[in-house]
Amino acid sequence: MSENRKLAGIETTRRGFLKTTGAVAAGLTLAVQPAARGADEKLAISGGPKAVTVPDADATHWPRYGEAEEKAVLELVRSPVYDPIFALEDDWKAHFGVPCAKAYCNGTSALTSMFFALNLPPGSEIMVPSYTFFATILPMRLFGLVPVFVDINPRTLNFDLEDAKKRLTKDTKAVLPVHWIGLPCDMDLINDWAKEKGLIVLEDSAHAHGAKLKGKYTGSWSRMAIYSFQASKPLPAIEGGMGVYQSQEDHDRAAAFCDYQLKGVPKGSVYEKYAGSGIGVKFRMHPMAAALARCQLKGLEERNRAGAAQVRRLNDALTQLPGLYEQTSGRKDIERLYYSWNMLFIDEAQAGISRKKAVEALKAEGVNASKLFYQPQHKLPVYAESEWWHHKPVIPELPGTDKANATAIALPYFTKVVPELTDQYVKAFEKVWAHRKEIA
Repeated sequence: MSENRKLAGIETTRRGFLKTTGAVAAGLTLAVQPAARGADEKLAISGGPKAVTVPDADATHWPRYGEAEEKAVLELVRSPVYDPIFALEDDWKAHFGVPCAKAYCNGTSALTSMFFALNLPPGSEIMVPSYTFFATILPMRLFGLVPVFVDINPRTLNFDLEDAKKRLTKDTKAVLPVHWIGLPCDMDLINDWAKEKGLIVLEDSAHAHGAKLKGKYTGSWSRMAIYSFQASKPLPAIEGGMGVYQSQEDHDRAAAFCDYQLKGVPKGSVYEKYAGSGIGVKFRMHPMAAALARCQLKGLEERNRAGAAQVRRLNDALTQLPGLYEQTSGRKDIERLYYSWNMLFIDEAQAGISRKKAVEALKAEGVNASKLFYQPQHKLPVYAESEWWHHKPVIPELPGTDKANATAIALPYFTKVVPELTDQYVKAFEKVWAHRKEIA
């Protein structure tokens, strides 16, 4: 068994993984409709046996570190140096084919440095989804920038370009899509529109390390992009981040802001004179985080493929059930990954059961399901209070965001191959759907 497979907790080969996935898909062609299977079994919520009996505690454990990470950290304990930081930056540029990369103490600091590197005048607007973590938006205020809250497509959870078009003003200078839990945004369409309108394109790729659109990595479609290495992320370093820059000028300005040593800034740069002081803050990555990130980068692509295959084993069956959908753009030219949640959505009218009742019944069967509500940024107090902003943001109505929060059913993302548990999840859903009229 390869070291990468040990680290990822993978106990079967990818070929076998895909073979079993195909077997499940083939089973969907049976005469018995998925929604009718389990009709002769008593629901757990009514006193029947649970469909899910396999423990899932280790199935969702993350991060999964092994001997390579332990060795790398131990070497640093014995001989503390900063070299892993610069080695990670070199590794990142080589792996993703980008010209400039800068390591940070976290994704938030990478975003803050990116906003500084933009060098836009106060009052400049940046279009960004409200359905995101605060770090994508709130650091804008430190530089007088103004977020324009854009809606999401409630089935992709990603930036809604059509909504963005309605919110364009004379002060809009940039767009900042977020690739939500590993699903690439429509960067080709966003770039086309941005070019037409003279807008800068940025990317928050904190959830999408290694995802691709048209064979091109997320984080490579824009002038600048960021990644997060926080412990829950697809590439976990417990804490850490990376900034990616297409131009040396952007890299050097960001580096001068975050690193008093100006590592990576070439001689002759206009920022060279600030070596020893910098012009802002110290956001340097911890070398132990860099060492962990370097180890995790080596197995990234394999982990992403294996995780996606396992989600397909589950979702190809679940999405056969009436009124149940998954987070997808439907595009065939993407390579997505999964992270943190496996997001499903229920159309209550089509399903014939409410989300509340469905989740209650699924939980009784042993499914780790939840009615996910992700906090939209535009509804938080900090955006409504003038004292924090050069220009206070407009607080809009975002129906797509509201719909996502009203229809989402979050399942865990399994971080190791658990075919028996996955199959029991399918059985639990089919059992609940077979009795959904009774439950409703």
